[in-house]
Amino acid sequence: MKKTLLIIVIGSILVLPVFTIGTNAIAQPIRWKMSTTWTPDISLIEADKYFARLVNKLSDGKLEIKFFEGGALVPPFQIFDAVRQGTLDAGGEAGVYWSGKNTAFGLLCQCPLGPSWVDYMIWVYQAGGIDLYKEIYGKFDTVYFPHGVIPTESGLRTNKPVGSIADLKGLKVRMSGEIQGRVLKDIGASQVMLAGGEVYHALEKGVIDGGEFSGPGIDWGMGFQEVTKYWAAPGWHQPGSVLGVMINKNSWNKLSPHLKDVIETAAQATFLWSTTFWEHSNFEGTTKFLDKGIKVTKYSSEDLAKLQKIANKHIEELSKANPDFAKVAYSQFKFLKDAWKWREIQSPFGYGRNAELPNLDLIKSYIK
Repeated sequence: MKKTLLIIVIGSILVLPVFTIGTNAIAQPIRWKMSTTWTPDISLIEADKYFARLVNKLSDGKLEIKFFEGGALVPPFQIFDAVRQGTLDAGGEAGVYWSGKNTAFGLLCQCPLGPSWVDYMIWVYQAGGIDLYKEIYGKFDTVYFPHGVIPTESGLRTNKPVGSIADLKGLKVRMSGEIQGRVLKDIGASQVMLAGGEVYHALEKGVIDGGEFSGPGIDWGMGFQEVTKYWAAPGWHQPGSVLGVMINKNSWNKLSPHLKDVIETAAQATFLWSTTFWEHSNFEGTTKFLDKGIKVTKYSSEDLAKLQKIANKHIEELSKANPDFAKVAYSQFKFLKDAWKWREIQSPFGYGRNAELPNLDLIKSYIK
């Protein structure tokens, strides 16, 4: 009996470390590295920071995201490749920066004279938009979740008044986006591509004649009131701009179903918080620009209608060149067409606008 008891005790001692080690291994959290295209002086970074904090909180310690500001680990414009290759597990970004890889990325982010920021919200979550983000980003070994939409952007900031299309002729303009660049070319202006952090100095030194970045709340924080005198509105070039977080596919596949739900839920919650945060900051930003003496000029309805026709032409051309672009364009503008009657009925208390749309039948024919 004593010998049997001794064997049991020794066996228990030998087995105990195995169970202890196993328990500790299970308890270890998954650790991710996340960075962003935004540097600390650009408040768009707040959406990425909020998302990372929320995931860490909701995961109850099972997933820990260590967040790094833009440029801390990789240059901001290398976020896409860093996430795709697994150097980073996740990255906050704006799809317009990856248009060179697939023009559809630009349309997933923004469209001149296209969907408003409220349109984007509804399209993303209720009209099939989220599936297109996952499809297009999925072709590059990433998983994608929108986590905010920048409300209508300020417009152009200059040192000479711009009140019409004619005033833009001959100007060098910082403006992002493939379609935007084509529109500028058609009206006699030239597009200059610059990172957000470079716009201030380019305006200060006269490298560009006009520049834009975001809404007045963000623009004020970037100091544009110090280097410009005029503000040409509205921001036809970006009525809304979707931002999000892209995730390395291998990192995603290692997560439990629960943690995947945590990330999706955190992205949706961040979408609400960040969008309202940016729009609220625009109220104060506008007041500050006006108090500073910045003079606002407005494009006429006729000029905006001309810009709309030009933009539609290029949307149709880009759809012909890329079936992915066509698929996104058709989905977005079909959504706007479906909203048309209700917009008319609820006017003037609705959102967005009814405008001339590109040829939907033509765009649809380019989808493969």
